Amino acid sequence: MRKSSLRTKILKEIENLVTGSTKAKVRRKYERLHVAILKNHYNAASVSIDYHRNRVEMDIIVDDNAYDPRKVNTQIPTLYANILFKNLNEFLKSCLDNDSKSLAIYARLLKSFKNNEATYTIA
Repeated sequence: MRKSSLRTKILKEIENLVTGSTKAKVRRKYERLHVAILKNHYNAASVSIDYHRNRVEMDIIVDDNAYDPRKVNTQIPTLYANILFKNLNEFLKSCLDNDSKSLAIYARLLKSFKNNEATYTIA
């Protein structure tokens, strides 16, 4: 039961952070959060968000088996994608996953943003 409530709490907190981060005046501050969510969901190597044109450009890794951590990986097969979205908040929330790996990433993101906000308020 505790594990389930922790999952729910992490998902609620990341959804709240996404909702607050998609307001027009604070988007640039949270671009790193948006990119991390998209990279995790789409298994993308690179992500670029154009907030004015409502576009996301990314290189999605097609085959994870081609990756070898013992050498420089210059020939990983990727697929270029150019995605349009109407509402950034809804788009990012649709990219939130509920698996254990994703929840660990979201927990680290939440921790880093709480630490950064504490730093900003002290200074």
